[in-house]
Amino acid sequence: MPGENLSRDEAHERAALLSVDGYEVVLDLRSAVGESAEAVRTFRSRTTIRFRRTGEGTSTFVDLIAPSVNAVTLNGRPLDPAVVFDGARIALDGLADENTLVVDAQCAYSRTGEGMHRFVDPEDGEVYLYTQYEPADARRVYANFEQPDLKAPYRFAVTAPEGWTVWSNGAGEQDAEGVWRFAETAPISTYITCVVAGPYHYVTDSYTRGDLEIPLGAMCRKSLAKHFDADDVFLITKQGFDFFHDNFDYPYPFGKYDQAFVPEYNLGAMENPGMVTFREEYIYRGKVTQAAYESRANVILHEMAHMWFGDLVTMVWWDDLWLKESFADFMGSFANAEATRFTNSWVTFANNRKAWAYRADQLPSTHPITADIRDLEDAKLNFDGITYAKGASVLKQLVAYAGRDAFLEGARRYFKRHAYGNTRLADLLAILEETSGRDMKAWAKSWLQTSGVNSLTPAVTYDAEGRITELAVLQEGDELRPHRAAVGLYRLSGGELVRYARAEADITGTRTVVDGLAGEEKPDLVLVNDDDLTYCKIRFDEGSLATLRAHLGDITDPLARALCWSALWNLTRDGLMPARDFVSVALSFAGRETDIGVLQMVHGWAKSAVTLYAAPAWREEGGRLLAEGGLRELRVAEPGSEHQLTWARFFAATASADADFQLLEGLLDGTAKIDGLDVDQELRWALLSPLASRGRADEVRINEELARDDTATGKRHQTRLLASRPSAAVKAQAWAQVVESDTLSNALVEATIEGFVQPSQRELIAPYAEKYFAAIERVWDERSIQIGIHVVRGLFPGLQDRPETLAATDAWLSEHASAAPALRRLVLEARDDLARALRAQECDALAS
Repeated sequence: MPGENLSRDEAHERAALLSVDGYEVVLDLRSAVGESAEAVRTFRSRTTIRFRRTGEGTSTFVDLIAPSVNAVTLNGRPLDPAVVFDGARIALDGLADENTLVVDAQCAYSRTGEGMHRFVDPEDGEVYLYTQYEPADARRVYANFEQPDLKAPYRFAVTAPEGWTVWSNGAGEQDAEGVWRFAETAPISTYITCVVAGPYHYVTDSYTRGDLEIPLGAMCRKSLAKHFDADDVFLITKQGFDFFHDNFDYPYPFGKYDQAFVPEYNLGAMENPGMVTFREEYIYRGKVTQAAYESRANVILHEMAHMWFGDLVTMVWWDDLWLKESFADFMGSFANAEATRFTNSWVTFANNRKAWAYRADQLPSTHPITADIRDLEDAKLNFDGITYAKGASVLKQLVAYAGRDAFLEGARRYFKRHAYGNTRLADLLAILEETSGRDMKAWAKSWLQTSGVNSLTPAVTYDAEGRITELAVLQEGDELRPHRAAVGLYRLSGGELVRYARAEADITGTRTVVDGLAGEEKPDLVLVNDDDLTYCKIRFDEGSLATLRAHLGDITDPLARALCWSALWNLTRDGLMPARDFVSVALSFAGRETDIGVLQMVHGWAKSAVTLYAAPAWREEGGRLLAEGGLRELRVAEPGSEHQLTWARFFAATASADADFQLLEGLLDGTAKIDGLDVDQELRWALLSPLASRGRADEVRINEELARDDTATGKRHQTRLLASRPSAAVKAQAWAQVVESDTLSNALVEATIEGFVQPSQRELIAPYAEKYFAAIERVWDERSIQIGIHVVRGLFPGLQDRPETLAATDAWLSEHASAAPALRRLVLEARDDLARALRAQECDALAS
């Protein structure tokens, strides 16, 4: 029998054979606390599944990943676990028309964030549990049919340690025997069921709209309670409910709405109906910028959108994952812009989310938004920039193409027609054709069923008086698509670069003339895709590019400015603009950037330009320029402002000279001061980080900092900094902890890898390139897929940016043609990043 993977064909066969009437899941979690004599700490899971045979056949299987099974009973007939259970599946035969299956198992607590994750708070010793399942880890907690189209109602009952509280999807209460019993859910998929248990700090509120009342809850670990701004979480939550009820015309269907901020979380958040989980890093322990609060609001609204897109109406199989993720990503920004204080969230979308999409869409693993997902391993890797950010970008184009009213009316009909059901692409397209009157099949074929990103470039001719005679848009790409796009003309006026003309056009084929701009005066800047209506890489004519090099900071419109930053970065990544030129533009104009989220993105891009894309001979000078520029802007930033904080972090990350390190040490020990800069605990770790990686902070100093911040977050920082020290023995230990051992939790694996890989230590970690290729297939086979992803992505020797590393990668791919497709995909992606870096370095070297 196959192992933990599940294929699409198997899922379709099983869905054709049976339907599920309901689950009763009984968990005993008292084993979560105290000492354990077990090699693997387990809990008891007893599941009763009622299901009907609706197709031909008398045998199937139920999914369960567990150390052991105590008993299996099908329709009162005992089945021998030693015979029917293979570690991942329980074989069932002799099915009747109506069936009752009871599985009693010992399931394992998780340290990888998959299944029932167990966390011990180092600050107070308290134990916390939560579940995380997507795409298919509910089977680590209870026996089930683990596929999204076999929806059913659930009843959970949980016995927990004394003094704990337990939450699940439905409302719950503790009975006289101490068991937490939860109301039956509406029909939902396995991957969005949820249990959260422990001594969490819990805050309540409520949302009321007419006769609808939704109890609200928000929780975090007790040791984080002093930092928890639940009022702002509830504010965004209520604003989101107002927005979605106004636009969806379908009342929130899942009763209560709890939001749990949990430790060591692999994702940003998860849309479990009635019990949404978030990574606890969204609770800020120190001063952060408004971009951080905007990001949290976006995630809250993204998950809320899923209550309709994904939970109420769910895709049949992971091929149509975009039916929930693209919509939620789009609606998160849409709601943020129109319902909250973050009215410029479309700027963040253009600058941040789309950068993720552009990168993913140029990898060899790029795929159509509606992807070909053969199995669960494919599904795990398709939670990517295509499914989320490109899909959301294409929906933004759809709104421009079909109209906002038609789009939202389509959503309303979609929910009402398919409530509690499962859908495919065709189901949505049929409704959008009804509401828009447009041929959605042709649109979908171009945008949803093909991969790759187009480039749009202006071509302008002028008459003798300098007026435009013709402005055309040239489209490049493997698949030429219809784009509803705007073209803006900008000119310098009074020291500002402002738009004076704009026209929208349907861009088709290789060349489209934009009639509405003929006769306009010659612009200093032509901006294709002004207002960010479509999904494309923006290119410039030579005159516009020269204007941006000299005047990017003079653009007054924040969205237009963000689009230009993004376009210059794409030129750099594509090897069309030298990395040192991007650094020059960043150092010239980043200090004038008013949008803090855009500034943070530019900082990240500038660091990547030097680390990855600059010619090696210029790398040291580029790093010095970044540090000097960072310190200069730090000293002139408004005291106490979020810009000052952002420049402080950038300076710490780029520090390279002895004087830089002395200043960081002074800020840490109090002998140096910058007016208005509050060096709180999170900033202290940021200042200490470069001192550790450059050998100026040893283990004793790092542990002293942990003593100041002996928390879960502090432990992650300490782990990262210890692994970052420039020592061969340190690197050997870090490698062994991650690659040769599985004792670290998911969070500490990530921290160790982040510390191990330091751009300033290329030579030190060079010997691990060969070890990487020797180890990854074993790691992939032996470890959970989440940890496998961390190791394969995080430890790829991309900093060994030489043709020899590219050849070694190609050799591994050639010699491991039969390796797991998901593993090969990760290696292919890393290879592409390395090849892109080498091409960009060649471009930069020519500029010298």
